[in-house]
Amino acid sequence: MKKNSRFSSALFVLAITVAGAQAQQPAGVPVHIVVTVESHKGKEIPVINREDVMVHEGRDRDPVVDWVPAQGEHAALELMILLDDGSNSTLGTQLDDLRNFISSQPNTTTVGVAYMRDGIAEVVQNLTNDHSAAAKALRLPLGTRGVNGSPYLALTDLVKRWPTTAARRAVVMATDGVDRLYGTGDLQDPYLDEAIDNALRAGITVSAIYTPGVGHFGHSYWQTYWGQTYLSRLADETGGEAYYIGFSGPPVSFTPFLEDVEKRLAHEYLLTFLAKPPKKANWQRIRLMTEVPNADLVAPGKVWVTP
Repeated sequence: MKKNSRFSSALFVLAITVAGAQAQQPAGVPVHIVVTVESHKGKEIPVINREDVMVHEGRDRDPVVDWVPAQGEHAALELMILLDDGSNSTLGTQLDDLRNFISSQPNTTTVGVAYMRDGIAEVVQNLTNDHSAAAKALRLPLGTRGVNGSPYLALTDLVKRWPTTAARRAVVMATDGVDRLYGTGDLQDPYLDEAIDNALRAGITVSAIYTPGVGHFGHSYWQTYWGQTYLSRLADETGGEAYYIGFSGPPVSFTPFLEDVEKRLAHEYLLTFLAKPPKKANWQRIRLMTEVPNADLVAPGKVWVTP
């Protein structure tokens, strides 16, 4: 009887100890995302510390577990350049800008090149540390009308075939954004929705540069409006940036846009926070905030959370 009593007492103490340890741990599901820090004005980017970051799900604030600058041992980046084969000849004048951008990447960045065609991403250069090889892989677009039905199907194809690694991932795509397969005028384009969801689940930020396509769609105000609207939504929801000059034609140079992309990549952080445990896997809308003056936190608008 004494042995049983002592055993029961030991179990009780163990249970109390475990319960106390669990009570000290914030309840939640760890979620990892990449966050870009921007300045409201001026060129100087504020320094953000972990205690400066607030993550909200609805009215609730989620605990921030980790906040690490994407530098040093955390600087690894996989960057894909995705170009539209249905672009008009003006894209050819931007190839030198793209080559300079690729060549300027640090040795912690691997670069690949792919072309959108018939709803797939034709990879002409796999991710490589040889930046000169990636730059040489760039070529003139085919410039054939209708050669690329939907840039969003091509993006989804690229994302699904992307090998899983621990590095950050980013896409810079140049296209008119027009979905010739589904059409325009619908904010709930299913191919766009799928591309956004796939990029988010793969942890890929997408930045987009508008460049006109061939034929009528290259100068149609209606098509141009919706193409740029779709690209802007794609970039916003994945934590990237969209670049365009309105409805006056192609940009004179990609260089200012690519310089901004480079600046953004240099000011990224790896954020881990604890999301509310869901009953079943689903998307959770989040908002990031900081009280640091002159600072904005740019991140995905939703995250996939599993129980």
